[in-house]
Amino acid sequence: MSDDDTPSPRELLAHVLLPVAHEDDALKTARALKPYNPDRVTALHVVEKGGGVPDKTPVEQSEELAENSYAAVRRVFPDSDDHTAYARDVVGAIFESADEVNATAIAYRSRGGNRIMQFLSGDLSLKLITKSDRPVIALPRTDTED
Repeated sequence: MSDDDTPSPRELLAHVLLPVAHEDDALKTARALKPYNPDRVTALHVVEKGGGVPDKTPVEQSEELAENSYAAVRRVFPDSDDHTAYARDVVGAIFESADEVNATAIAYRSRGGNRIMQFLSGDLSLKLITKSDRPVIALPRTDTED
């Protein structure tokens, strides 16, 4: 890094953690990241645990969803790594995973939704960009996306 601890664009993209929710999201997110030419990419899928209540989906189904997501990312970044986290707090799991894989930045593509959906979800994007200890890159959405 430079003397003022601001990473250069190349350092910022040295190892990007790419959280993905499902196969379609993974492909769209990877395609949005591709023009920035990161050196290394690790796709992350967080399996949401119920925390004392039944899980949202069976673990086997969630793991299959993760594998399909990783395969979609590899269509864009053939050498990408993958990382699966199991947690109740998705944003916390993203931060912990970034530490575990030593990511230089986290890149994500907002999944959209109306204000009510954002409120009900705790506005994960807001938490992601305001609580991170490393740069967070919000990737652009195209006008043709849902």
